[in-house]
Amino acid sequence: MEKGYVQVYTGNGKGKTTAALGLGMRAVGGGFKVVMFQFLKGAACGELNSSRLFGGRFDIVRLAETDKFVGTLNENEMAELKTRLQKELAQVRNVMNEQSCDILILDEIMAAVHAGLLTVEELCSLIKARPAGMELVLTGRNAPEEVLLLADLVTEMHSFRHYMDRGVVARKGIEK
Repeated sequence: MEKGYVQVYTGNGKGKTTAALGLGMRAVGGGFKVVMFQFLKGAACGELNSSRLFGGRFDIVRLAETDKFVGTLNENEMAELKTRLQKELAQVRNVMNEQSCDILILDEIMAAVHAGLLTVEELCSLIKARPAGMELVLTGRNAPEEVLLLADLVTEMHSFRHYMDRGVVARKGIEK
């Protein structure tokens, strides 16, 4: 693979994870290996099922997995989640150190930062540790300025209109 870049998908609009998944699917079609770490997700979703169809070329791993919204966790649950995430981050570092993929996606990593489970400095350190040939994709709302400055590509998703604002719940195969 040629030189890799750092891509950020941020903003309040729908499509950040979907963009990262599309990039990953395209990469698999180009013969590349993709690893996606999803932060703070726990519910069943279509991408987990789909990734299994790629024969080990697109792996999805859940970190700080939770079925609750972070804002609803009590102090003890947050402390436990933070401790668990700090241990689980070794998996991300191992993928980087071993260069075991071409595309590394850190889905909703900005949510982990905003929840206080990971510092901006720790995230910037991960970005700087990226091997030169590895593409790194970061998703999540409110990307910190420090992260944006390290990125080679920044796309902000802006919500103009969303049917969920009218009470439509997440639909299987579309939002989950």
